[in-house]
Formats: sequence, structure tokens, C-alpha cells
Amino acid sequence: MPRQSRLDAPGLLHHVMVRGIERKPIFSDDQDRDALVDRLASVLPETHTACYAWVFMDNHAHFLFRSPLAGISHVMRRLMTWYAGYFNRRHFRCGSLFQNRFKSVLCQENAYFKELVRYIHLNPLRAGAVSDLKGLASHRYCGHGVLLGKRPAIWQDADFVLAGFGGSLRASRRRYLDFVQAGLSMGRREDLTGGGLVRSLGGWEAVKTAFPSKETRQKSDQRILGDGDFVQSVLAQAQENLSSKYLLAAQGVDRAKALEKASAIFGVDARWILDRSRKHPLADARSLYCYWSVRKLGFSLADLARELSMSVSGIARAVERGRRIALENGYSIEGD
Repeated sequence: MPRQSRLDAPGLLHHVMVRGIERKPIFSDDQDRDALVDRLASVLPETHTACYAWVFMDNHAHFLFRSPLAGISHVMRRLMTWYAGYFNRRHFRCGSLFQNRFKSVLCQENAYFKELVRYIHLNPLRAGAVSDLKGLASHRYCGHGVLLGKRPAIWQDADFVLAGFGGSLRASRRRYLDFVQAGLSMGRREDLTGGGLVRSLGGWEAVKTAFPSKETRQKSDQRILGDGDFVQSVLAQAQENLSSKYLLAAQGVDRAKALEKASAIFGVDARWILDRSRKHPLADARSLYCYWSVRKLGFSLADLARELSMSVSGIARAVERGRRIALENGYSIEGD
């Protein structure tokens, strides 16, 4: 089965899952778990990534993240590549720690947010790691206790989650706990992990052909969890980006052309755009070049970061700035 490209966009909700290779443990003891907690406490604020729910199990982990500008893949690389290196060094092992790449299901927020928080936090109870809700509240490696105020985790956005339950802090915690208790009998929710959705075999056009109505398309792709309108909007955006990329390539528009056009618009030497000068025309031209390269031509943030000797997060900010410049001034990479 061909590997599907990852769906991502700033501000969208992702249920992220990582699993040990051959289902082997990814934690040997609490020192390993504390090491990943410390890494989360460092990486999430640095990348401006919101975390609403999380849990560490023996051989896998779940997270509920909101994708930052740099993208969810950037965040997971910083977390999991670092952790795999740490784990291998500490335990004198080599080779892959995780089973393939991480799994990410892009989720419709208004329909699934609370369900996902509950599902993720109930993992230890379903697996028998704790015996009841009291034990779950004191479980160190699950975000449930953070929401109940049992311990701090400044990198987990508890306020956002509890605000969805309304009322005072005390009332919202009580309502959240009642909501979790109501889910005890639900068991494993395949629909919340992507496992119950039909995987697409032929790309976006095959999805649309096989599932012509937006109502059935909500089960057309393992990477998306939402109703027909939500899935349709995600597919439409992805199709637009893919079509733009290949259409421009057919017209001979590449990064060299993007660089040439950005330099012409702002009247600067193309070579200067590749320098790290912060002079206003150069910064604007560089941002426009980054926006066209990433959003129109399909190059990765990492590609641009290497070319411009910038950080990936810096490129992400430049892409967003370039998007605003293009929209406000009507600049287009297409045509002369």
C-alpha cells in the first residue's frame, strides 16, 4: 500500500499516536517517561504547540495537539527523534525504536474534541494500568490528573479543555469528570484512532470517485476524522494545493523562477534574498519567495531552512508573512 502524504495545516487538531517497533516497549521505567515529559515541556512552548490530552503506555503514546505554523511533523521530529536517540544511548541499543512514522488523524474540532480528550485519558483504565478513576487521577503519565488540578504541567493547556465544560473552575472539573465517567463503558473507539476508517488507495481523485457524496466521504481516508463538510473542505484544500504544484511544474515554474519574480517585485538582487539581511525590501522579498516555494511549489520547510540557513520555525513565520504580502498586494507566481 502506498504511503500517504501527511495532512497538516496550522491551527488544526491532530490525534497523534506513536508505537514501539514490533509493539515493543518504548519506556523501560519512569526515568524514560520523565525524559519525554521534560522534552515535551521544552519543545511544545518553543514551537507554540498546544497539547490538550496525552498518555504514555508501555509500548505506545497518544497526544492531542493543535498544529503550529511549523507543522505537526516538525514537532514530532523534535520530540521522537530526540527521544529515540536518548533511549538508545541509555539502554545501549541501536536501530529504530518506533514502528514506522507516527500516525496522525486530523480531527474536526467541534464534533470530536471532548471525545478525544476522554478517549486518550481513559487508556490506562482500559488497559488495566489503574483500577478506577481515583487511580487514573493520580497517574503521573496521563493528562487526566492535570485537568483535575492534581499536578502541574504548564505545557498542557488545561484551561482550554476545561473552558469547554463551562462554569467555574471547580464546576468545569466536576463536569469533565462526569463526562469521563460516562465513557467508561464505551471500550476501544476505533473511530477515534483512524482504524475504523476506509483507507484511500488511489489519491484524492480516487477518493472523490469512490465516495462521491460528502456524507460517505467522511469515511474515505484514514487521515481525517470529521463529518462530510469538514472532510470535503480538507480534501478540496489538499487537491487545490496538489493541482497548483503540478500545474506550475508543467509551466516550468520552479524555485528559480519564484526567486527571480520576488526579486523583480521588490527591486532587489536575487542573490541578496538568500542572505539573512533584515532590511525591509529584502525581508519582504524573502517571505514572498518562501510562501511561493512552500505553499505553491510544494517544497518543505526543511528544504527552505537549509537553503536560507534559517530555522524551520523561522521559515514557517516567513511563509505566513509572505502569504499576507501576496494577498494584500495581489502578487501571484503564475504568469509574467
